[in-house]
Amino acid sequence: MKWVEGAKEGVVVAGGQGEGNGLTQLSYPEGVVVDELGTVYVADRVNDRIMRWTKGATQGSVIVGGNGREGQSNQLNRPFGLSFDRHGNLYVVDYGNH
Repeated sequence: MKWVEGAKEGVVVAGGQGEGNGLTQLSYPEGVVVDELGTVYVADRVNDRIMRWTKGATQGSVIVGGNGREGQSNQLNRPFGLSFDRHGNLYVVDYGNH
């Protein structure tokens, strides 16, 4: 949800279609970050993936994970939080893979 200062209601900017693993769904989102372009990134914990919603998008895209949790460099296991550094590199807390 996005809450603009002074607004009486929030606006759904990611997910909003119930719990699940579709591109319009999340399952236990645990972290969110928004870049300078307004793109929303969500750590989707139970689906073991990081989702991206560009401004105005009707569905998200998987940018990493969502393909098992065996500990490979392209897999996540319960991502919990995320952040970007000043160079635009994404860092993910991969809780289940320590």
